[in-house]
Formats: sequence, C-alpha cells, structure tokens
Amino acid sequence: MSRSPGTPRLLRRLNDRSALELLLSQGPLTRAELGERTGLSKVTAGQLLARLEDRGLVEVVGERAGGRGPHAALYAVVPSSAYVAGLEVLPDSLTVGVADITGKIVVEVTVNPKGGKDPVRAVHSAVQRACASANISQTQLRSFVIGTRGVVDPRSGDVRFSHDLPDWHVGVLASLRQTLGASVTIENDVNLVALAEHRYGAAAGHEDFAVIWAGIGQGLGVMLGGRLHRGLTGGAGEIGWLPVPGEPLPSDVRHPQSGSFQRLVGHEALTGLAKRHGVHGLSVADQVRNGGDRYLDEVAGRLAVGCAAIAVVLDPGLIVLSGDIGRAGGVRLAAKVEQAVARVCPSPSRVVTTGVAGNPVLRGALVAALEQAREQVFSDTV
Repeated sequence: MSRSPGTPRLLRRLNDRSALELLLSQGPLTRAELGERTGLSKVTAGQLLARLEDRGLVEVVGERAGGRGPHAALYAVVPSSAYVAGLEVLPDSLTVGVADITGKIVVEVTVNPKGGKDPVRAVHSAVQRACASANISQTQLRSFVIGTRGVVDPRSGDVRFSHDLPDWHVGVLASLRQTLGASVTIENDVNLVALAEHRYGAAAGHEDFAVIWAGIGQGLGVMLGGRLHRGLTGGAGEIGWLPVPGEPLPSDVRHPQSGSFQRLVGHEALTGLAKRHGVHGLSVADQVRNGGDRYLDEVAGRLAVGCAAIAVVLDPGLIVLSGDIGRAGGVRLAAKVEQAVARVCPSPSRVVTTGVAGNPVLRGALVAALEQAREQVFSDTV
C-alpha cells in the first residue's frame, strides 16, 4: 500500500493543534494528562511538547505532585507567543484592545480620531499607542479585527455604507492592509457583539440565536448553526428599516433615522414616551433603568415588534437584548419583552439580557482576531 507523502507531517500538525487548544481550554497539563486527553502515547505526547517548546509555543509553568515518583512538569501555552488587536471605531472615539494568544487582554486604550478624516492614519496611530502601552512591537500582532457601524460587504471585506463614518469607504481596507499587514478584517459592530455573546455571554452554548442592539441606532446580529449570517451584501441585520404598522415608511434610505423600527424604538421616540409617563433622566438608558412598570411595558411592547419579526422568520429560540437600552433594562425589560412576544408570536423565543461585561464590540473583535491568529500560529508548528 502506497503512503501519501506528507501524511506524517499533517498528522503532527493536527496533533499539535489539538494539544494547543487543550492547553488553552484546560491547561496547564502534564505530559500524561495531555496524552490521555488527545489519545496519544506518553512518548508521542512528550515529542509533541518538546517540538512546541522548541517553537516557543509552550513552556513549563510548574509541577504537579503525583505518587511516590518525581513531580510531573506542567505545560501551558506561552502567552507572549502572539498578540492580536481588536478595535471599535465610533465617530468620536477609537478604542483598541490588545490580547495575548491565551485571550487575556493586556491593554485597552481609547483615543480621539481627530475628526476621522483619515481612517488609516487614525487606526495606525491608535495601534501604535496601544502597543507602546503594552510594551510590545507591532510586528508581534498577528491579527487585527475592526468593528464599525454600517454595512460591510462579505465578499470584498470593505465598508459598503456607513452613515456615521462616511470616510470609511471602499478602498480603506486595502490601505489598512498596506499599513498594518494582510491580517486586517473589518466587521459590522453588532455581528461582533454576537460573537462576544456566543463566547462569553448570554448565548454561550447556543448555535442559533439573535442579538438585538437597542440604542441610538438599531442593529441585529444573527448566528445560525454556529456561523454569523451576514446576507449576500452584508445587509442582514439592518433592523432599523423593518416596516412597522403605524409608522411611516422611509422616503429616502440615505437617512437612517427614517426607518420605521428606528422611529418606534430610537432615542427620540423613547424620550418622548418617557415624558408622557413622567419619567425623567439624563439619558434614555437612565430612563429605562429607572422607569416604572407602565413605561417599561410600552418600551417592551415596541421592542417586541422587532423580536416577533425575528422569531417568525428565523425561529432562533434565543434573543439577546444588548446596546445601552438592552443593558439598562436588564432582566426586568427582557422578561417583559419575552411576555409581549409570546402574546403575538406562535413560535416565541426566550429573551434575555446581555451577559457580556465591558465593551461588547471590542470583546467580539478580539474573539474574531484570536480565531484568526490561532489558525495561523497553531497551524504552523512543523
């Protein structure tokens, strides 16, 4: 029987990848524990660890006491073997987070993009500042994922349209890759929130769910079968344009605030609703956080219109409320939305509040960046 050339090399690479993933998720581990979990013999596991140690990917971090014999060495992934950057771009701020290959965030900085007229210069400057704060070189960054408002074309990776960031247009991605390297990706911000909820938050363990971002603008992130659904042109999730009975249809789609669902649940609409209920606050989030049951019932009823539309079309089983309104309303608002959806939808979904701490866009960007970096680093071991 002829053997395919390169097969042993491929098997070593697959074993290395499996071992590194185990060390990240379950480590530190001894050689015997790693062999047991991977199904490899102690000899093969030892050879694997020696190879990865030579490549600077794993290191001994301690010992584990056993029986009468000597203590067994504990191995873990070297955190500094690679770093990634995640970014959130807003009209008036640019936030950069840098994480090591284990996922630990080592620095987070926010800068003023100074008008944002030159996105490439603004991003490069912010990344340099973050690297300086983390005391690492830019060459150690293996992946960059940037979250922006607007529609990102899934075929080209370019921002196809962003009302809030008009200077982020076709061609910016190519310029960023020339400046930072080929591993730059731009992604819609709410899609990144969905990744964060799936990894760390309320949707952990769920392969089908939707995230509604309720805030200044309305957005939707959808994951089906464990994969983000972006649509043919990247326009999936633009829920602010959802037609709503009683609200006028937009006459010009170049004005985002004219979408029917946006008119129903946007900040201006909820501020007017709060005044009618005698609810006062410095922000809409404060109004939702401190509002009485009657006010919150109306807010929930409005959000339920969007949730019901998602439930009857996608039947995701789980809808996560995020954004400043979803976060402020918390469990109380989510329960009211779930009840309102159940009244009008034959296939109601469970509705929960966000479970992601910190900046969800940034955390989602780091999730995506880590997946890319680990694919590069962990697949190049032999």
